[in-house]
Amino acid sequence: MRFNALALVASAIVLGACGGGGESGTTDSGNAAGTGAAAGTTPAAGTAAAMPITGTTHDVKMILDGNSYRFEPAQINAKVGDGIKFTTVSGVPHNFGFDPATIPDDVEAQIRANMPPGSVELESPFQTTEGESHTFSLAGVKPGEYPFHCTPHIALGMTGKITVSQ
Repeated sequence: MRFNALALVASAIVLGACGGGGESGTTDSGNAAGTGAAAGTTPAAGTAAAMPITGTTHDVKMILDGNSYRFEPAQINAKVGDGIKFTTVSGVPHNFGFDPATIPDDVEAQIRANMPPGSVELESPFQTTEGESHTFSLAGVKPGEYPFHCTPHIALGMTGKITVSQ
């Protein structure tokens, strides 16, 4: 209970700091095409450039259903170069993020670079409007399993996993 209260207070502070000023409705803050490095380029250790989506974009809904917060689907099978579009359906605010402890050191810089504009570390910006979305590129991300979560609802079990293959 204490953790839930802390998470609620932290979320309120973050939302207050984010303020308004954005447009309502559907947005897609994806990476701009052509701004990343060429496919197959290996970035220097610790640094990477954003890489555009070159494959299929998978849709993931962020949902509150009764007392259940979830990603739908929560298990995503994708290929290097695919994208994932996370869309808020209900139960705002939502975001998606990765625990740095679960991300291999040689992949972390590319994931950070491919996160949507406005991301902090390995956390996407909060989506505060139903229909809002952010798109994440898997270009340059090596095959593996990448657990993800919704920061405000992680304690309520809102987690998933991306399995990336060649």
